[in-house]
Amino acid sequence: MAGPIAGMIVAALGVWGAAVVAFGPGVGWDVALGLAGPVVAVVASWVAIVRAHRQDPASVTGVLLRGFAGKMVFFGAYVVGVWLLAEPEPTAFIASFTGSFLGLYLAEAVLLQRLGGTGLRT
Repeated sequence: MAGPIAGMIVAALGVWGAAVVAFGPGVGWDVALGLAGPVVAVVASWVAIVRAHRQDPASVTGVLLRGFAGKMVFFGAYVVGVWLLAEPEPTAFIASFTGSFLGLYLAEAVLLQRLGGTGLRT
């Protein structure tokens, strides 16, 4: 379980670092806010998926469905909360949020396929 989680976190930190180098330190906070929500959501869902798979592989579908509903609420609250409280620069926040959301969920889909199909070591 630690390998995929560490990989996701390191990838997010790499994206943040690349954005700061490319666009300057002024975007650092906004990009970090855009990355943080998807990283937290994917790490939490991956932990829940792996735990469910270890206990009963058939229960993973239920965990995925409950996670989907929970993430809808989480992301709505997260984006609104960040937007109202932190007032990020829109382009940096939206680009980093969207990119990390898509990239991390793609990674989670690949990991899920490996977990179910080939017995990924957790």
